[in-house]
Amino acid sequence: MLENIKAQEEERKRIAVMIHDDIGNRLNILSLWLNNLDTKGDEVIKKKIYSQMSSLIDAARSISHSLYPVNLESVGFVLYVEEMIANLSHKINISMRVMPGHEKKDIFIEVQLYRIIQEFTTNVIKHSTATDLWIYIKDYPRHMAVIISDNGQGFDYDLVKKGMGIKNIESRIKSMNAVHKWKNTPNKGSRLIILIPNNHELPNQNSLN
Repeated sequence: MLENIKAQEEERKRIAVMIHDDIGNRLNILSLWLNNLDTKGDEVIKKKIYSQMSSLIDAARSISHSLYPVNLESVGFVLYVEEMIANLSHKINISMRVMPGHEKKDIFIEVQLYRIIQEFTTNVIKHSTATDLWIYIKDYPRHMAVIISDNGQGFDYDLVKKGMGIKNIESRIKSMNAVHKWKNTPNKGSRLIILIPNNHELPNQNSLN
């Protein structure tokens, strides 16, 4: 399973980079050419074409980002999550607390963790009445703890566990050889606790309590 997920991520990365670096750059160049184009006074046509070009550039970036977080490696995990938080600030209040001593992880781990946070947040925005979401990250000697919680209506795990959102989150957790626990209280929000091992050994389940 791990090898399959890694292979999928590599293919998604290849396609995302191609869209981001090749198609995205070509669209930007076309946009610059269009901006300097002499339309002999027909500004209406120029504005319509420019608007379509801008939409195509945004679409290319969105598709690239949905396939693979291309800039995560260069920007860094924490800053990349903070950028996501800023982009969603008009939809929900998200607070992230990274405790001192946090160290950079393997890129595969960081991508999976970013995707989990992204999926959790998307589910909360779509299906919950939450106004606030919290992300807590702390490194321990043998594992990293990640807690994501919200103040929404909560959910019944047995009713939603077959949904793609939950399945995607749990498959990514499994790919990191991590352990997790859902804590949900009706009308008091949901919480996901994840323990990610530093040495590929399963963390102690008791640490989830």
